[in-house]
Amino acid sequence: MQTKSTVTNTSTVLGRQLGDELRRLREKAGLTTNQAAEALDCTKGKISRIENGRVAVRLPDLTAMLHAYQLSDHKVRDRLASLARKANRRRREGWWNQYGDVLADTYRDYIALEAMAGSIRTFQAQLIPGLLQTPDYIRAVTVASRQWKTADEIEKFVQVRLARQERLLGDTPLQLWAVVSEAVLLQQVGGAQVMNEQLQHLLASSERPNVTVQVLPFSRGAHASMFGPYVVLGFPEEGALDVVLADNPSGSMWLEREADVSRYQNLFDAARTSALSPAESRAVIHRRAEEHQA
Repeated sequence: MQTKSTVTNTSTVLGRQLGDELRRLREKAGLTTNQAAEALDCTKGKISRIENGRVAVRLPDLTAMLHAYQLSDHKVRDRLASLARKANRRRREGWWNQYGDVLADTYRDYIALEAMAGSIRTFQAQLIPGLLQTPDYIRAVTVASRQWKTADEIEKFVQVRLARQERLLGDTPLQLWAVVSEAVLLQQVGGAQVMNEQLQHLLASSERPNVTVQVLPFSRGAHASMFGPYVVLGFPEEGALDVVLADNPSGSMWLEREADVSRYQNLFDAARTSALSPAESRAVIHRRAEEHQA
């Protein structure tokens, strides 16, 4: 996957999201960056760095900016203050911190964003999406990765992935749309019984109103998403920016530039358009599950 995009982290993603909203509020108020700097008694450069997500926004500065921009909506003010705290803490809160000894920084960043996201669109070429994996499937993938050596480390990772799946439940569940290559259904992860149970679970999950699963069959031939898996995260806040986590031979990287995010949005749209319908996909998953049972 060839790209020159910047690699970022949770702090930068949230900072960019906050800065983008502050820029729009400043422009709506009819203020230049110079005028905003005068209101805060700071430099124009500081305003630019805040709006670009390059520096943390202290709550007193945020309050001063919102006052200068004449924002009186208390709900919006509270939401922006909450966003600033999250950006400044960078993952200091959250259940995933107790698993810091088995989680890489990129994965913890991902979980932190997933916990805030309202929707996820993902393409997977070789694995069932993590939010839809069974415990035995997770265990088999974890062992095969050879990143975790002891039984205790492996079980901790399994628990992390199962805890993530709670986002699909509740009153405001995560909206998940997954397109998977047909190869995902054939790969013998953990053996026939594990795969049969996994595909039965995938079928049941696809019946949920907040989960859409499509299979991209071999018969579709070459396609733009075949070069690696990716995840597009969307956030419920008005005007919030989507972000992408993409895998490539060098590892995982966050993409946040509008042009890069748009590219992956288009990739996913092409993949879901080429894939079988959800109903047709369920029929294929059912057939493959029976083959693993034989």
